[in-house]
This record gives sequence, C-alpha cells and structure tokens, in this order.
Amino acid sequence: MNGNKYISRKFLVCVASALASLGTGISGIIAGNQTLAIIGSVCTVISAAIYAFCEAWVDGKAVGMKEGE
Repeated sequence: MNGNKYISRKFLVCVASALASLGTGISGIIAGNQTLAIIGSVCTVISAAIYAFCEAWVDGKAVGMKEGE
C-alpha cells in the first residue's frame, strides 16, 4: 500500500472532519444533549462516506485516463 495516501489532503480533511464530528458527539453526551450527540454521530459517518465516494471517483477517473491513452 502506498504510504503517501495517508498524507493526502483528502484523507487529512476526512480525518479532521471525523474528529470534529466525534468531538461534537462526545460534547453532546457529556452535556446530556441527545440531539447534539446524534448529529455528531451522523456527521462522523457522513464524513467517512464522502471520503470513500471521493476516492472511488478519483480512482475511476484515473482508470479512465489510462484506458484513453
């Protein structure tokens, strides 16, 4: 596996958004705010899904470019 994948901007943005969402969820749990905890959990899952979609899209474009050469 390529080690550069872990320092890509897309990956770092995904990690930052997941950590921020996780922090929001934990804050909601600590404050006893169920809505805030749920929003944090949902945003954590959404950030991972967006990252997976973007990676698949970029990989698909790269394959298409290689086939077109």
